[in-house]
Amino acid sequence: MAAPSVDPGSWFLALALGVSLLKTLFINAYHSTDFEVHRNWLAITHSLPVSRWYHENTSEWTLDYPPLFAWFEYGLSHFARHFDDKMLVVENLNYCSPATVLFQRLSVIFTDVFFIYGARECCKCIRSPKGASDILNSPSFVLAVLLLWNFGLVVVDHIHFQYNGFLFGFLLLSIAKHLQSQHLQGALLFAILLNLKHIYLYVAPAYGVFLLRSYCFTQDRSDGSIRWRSFSPVRLVALGCIVVGVCALSFGPFVAMGQVSQVLSRLFPFKRGLCHAYWAPNAWALYNVLDKSLATMAVGLKLVSETTLPRASMTGGLVQEFRHSILPSISPSVTILCTLLSMLPALASIWLRPRGPRGFLRCLLLCALASFTFGWHVHEKAILLAVLPLSLLAVENREDAGIFLVLATTAHYSLFPLLFTPAELLIKFALMLIFTIFSFAALSRLHSASGSLLRPSEAFYLSGLVVVAVGCEVIFPLSPWQQKMPFLPLLATSAYTSLGVGYSFLRLYATILRRDGGKSKRS
Repeated sequence: MAAPSVDPGSWFLALALGVSLLKTLFINAYHSTDFEVHRNWLAITHSLPVSRWYHENTSEWTLDYPPLFAWFEYGLSHFARHFDDKMLVVENLNYCSPATVLFQRLSVIFTDVFFIYGARECCKCIRSPKGASDILNSPSFVLAVLLLWNFGLVVVDHIHFQYNGFLFGFLLLSIAKHLQSQHLQGALLFAILLNLKHIYLYVAPAYGVFLLRSYCFTQDRSDGSIRWRSFSPVRLVALGCIVVGVCALSFGPFVAMGQVSQVLSRLFPFKRGLCHAYWAPNAWALYNVLDKSLATMAVGLKLVSETTLPRASMTGGLVQEFRHSILPSISPSVTILCTLLSMLPALASIWLRPRGPRGFLRCLLLCALASFTFGWHVHEKAILLAVLPLSLLAVENREDAGIFLVLATTAHYSLFPLLFTPAELLIKFALMLIFTIFSFAALSRLHSASGSLLRPSEAFYLSGLVVVAVGCEVIFPLSPWQQKMPFLPLLATSAYTSLGVGYSFLRLYATILRRDGGKSKRS
C-alpha cells in the first residue's frame, strides 16, 4: 500500500503566484518567430471561416496544430480584439504592437492555470514518509518547485514564446488521474491533449499498452503472481468511445468538408528535413557531426573533392531537407523504425509485468525519450516531455533522482541556443543556476542516504557543461571564428548535450531491465 500523500496547502498557492509574477517580468523580453506564428493563428481563426483555416498561406507560418488547438486560438482571439484588433488581420504580417505583445504574453501566463492545477494534482499523488512534518523538505513541496519553477518551461514559454504550460497541464492531470486509478478520466484528458498538439503521439504507445493491459484486463495478485484473469469488452468499448468521441469532435467538421487530408498534410510535413533549425540533442545530431567530421577528413586527405560533396546545409540554421555528405541520408521511415524498435522493450515490460501507474509513468518517459532520440525533425523543446514527468519519480526514488539531475541539467542547457540575444544572457544563466542548485540541494536532502546522487562520471560530464557554456556563450562571440564558422556553438552544444540525454535514456532503461530481472523492488 502506498504511503499517504500530502494535500498541497497555502504554500502551493504561494509558489504558483511567485512564478506567475516572475513571468510578468519577461513581457518585454526577446521573443522568437513563434510569437508571430501564434499571432497569425489568432488572425486566421478569427477572420476566416473554418473551411479556410488549414488552407490559408498568406504567412509562411501556416496553421499546423490539430483542430482543438485551432479552436483554442479562436477563443483567445475574442479577448485579443479588446487589446488591438489589428493583430487579427491576416495580412498584417509580423505585427507586433505593444498591446499585441502584452496580450500574447498575458495569454500564456493566464492559461498556465491548467499547468498549475495539473501540478497540484500530481503533488497529491506523491508518497510522503510517515511522520514527515517539515513541509519545505517534503517530496510534494520539492515536486511543486521542480514543476512550477522548471527552468526550461519558463524560458521556452515566457521568453521564447509558446503555450507548453497549458498543454503540459493536460498531461500532468492525465498522469495524476492514472496514479489515482481514475483511468477513464486519464484517457479522456490524454485524448484531448493529442487533439491539441500531436507531438504527444510520442507517448501514445505507453498509454495504449498500459490501458489495454492494466485497465481492460483485470489482474489477480492474491498468490504473489500476476495472471490474466479476464478481459473486459465493456472497458475496451468505453476507452474506444472516449478516443473516437474526442477525435470526432475535433476532426468532425473537417471530415464533413472533405479536408482531412489537407489537415494531416499540415500536421505531418515530412519535407521539413531530418533536423530542426536548432539541432535537438539526439542521435541525429551526433550522426550529423560524424558526417561532417568524415567529410572534413576526406577532403583533408584528398580522398574526395570538396566540390563533389553535397553542401552541408544542416548547420545553416534553416528548416529544410538536406543530404548527408558521407554517411547515408536518413529518411522518415528509418526514423520511425528506429523509434518503434527503441520503444518495444519498455512496452513489452508493462505488458508482461504490469507494475501499476508508476510502471506506466516509467514507460511513458522511455517512449518520450525514444521519440526524442530517433524522431524525425524533433524540436529541442520536446525534451521537456521527459524532464517534467521524471520529476515525479525523482522525488520518490533515489536512483531516479540521479537520472533526473543528469537529464534536467543537460536538457536545460541544450535550450540555451533558443535565447541568443545578449540581453537574455544573464537571465538564462541566472535562472538555470538557481533551478539547478535547488534541484541538487532539495533532492539530496530528500534522499539523505550517504553518498552523492551522481556517479563520478556523471559529475565529470556535467562539469563539462560549464566549459561548453563558457566557450559558446562568452569566448566564441569574441573570437574571429564567429564569422568563419557561425554554426560551431550550435554544433558543440547539440553534440555534447546529446551524450547526456542518450546516457539518461539508457540508464532509465536499465532501471526497467533490472526490475524485470527481479533485482530491485517493484515500482
